[in-house]
Amino acid sequence: MELLYNFPLLAALAAIFFAQFIKVPIYFFVSKRLDWSLITSTGGMPSSHSAAVTALSTGVALDHGLGSSIFAISAIFAIITMFDATGVRRHAGEQATVLNQLVLDFNRFVEEAKVWPKKAEQDKQKKLKELLGHQPIEVFFGGLTGILLALLLHYLFVL
Repeated sequence: MELLYNFPLLAALAAIFFAQFIKVPIYFFVSKRLDWSLITSTGGMPSSHSAAVTALSTGVALDHGLGSSIFAISAIFAIITMFDATGVRRHAGEQATVLNQLVLDFNRFVEEAKVWPKKAEQDKQKKLKELLGHQPIEVFFGGLTGILLALLLHYLFVL
């Protein structure tokens, strides 16, 4: 039952769910298309990873103080996670975009050169996931989301 009273954990989980859910209306506002698959996707605005780690760190700071060792651990964890989201994962997504285009071009060439054996279309192409990482602005707003949500939840439920 102690788990149900772990504010940093609950704040981080709430931040993940909120950030994933809010992607749908943000995408709709920008594109005028409703895409519910964004709730379970990686990438996009805001970064749920950034929201989670900043909500966690904010919750730890509120529970244990900014001078605590556990806050230092959570803050470094947050920094590394957010750096990774804008670095390695973002570049992997860009490479996946290029590779997917190469696969499409290659498949078009093969189709023109000879007749494909009768296979299901899904077996012919295996797309790599392109939305892996985040633009820096997505990480910034994900982090801001986590901090603000943790502060709001602390005000509503802990104080």
